[in-house]
Amino acid sequence: EVQLQASGGGLVQAGGSLRLSCVASGFTLDTYGIGWFRQAPGKEREAVSCISSSGGTTLYADSVEGRFTISSDNAKNTVYLQMDSLEPEDTAVYYCAATWGEGLCYMNQAFMDYWGKGTQVTVSS
Repeated sequence: EVQLQASGGGLVQAGGSLRLSCVASGFTLDTYGIGWFRQAPGKEREAVSCISSSGGTTLYADSVEGRFTISSDNAKNTVYLQMDSLEPEDTAVYYCAATWGEGLCYMNQAFMDYWGKGTQVTVSS
């Protein structure tokens, strides 16, 4: 069974850091790109970052560029999202999703094949 499990969310003060993890099971990250998306209350879900199966390609939304870092550990079948200098505007439910294909990194939820349940990130001012 294909599953994605996101974890690591929590409550943090503005300026703080969190590291989200996305553990894949039922498939390997060797042939899947992973994307992180988020949805704030009353807003549409938006792309945050993605990483290709090899880790050679990473992309970021303008709003998180320079503050967030995506990385992968294929041996652990896990993708991480290091979030630094957090702002109240980063408050959202964060989801990870997978897209099949080597070398692919999509910032478009329409292209994702599998989704995990989200993890809540709350940044207080």
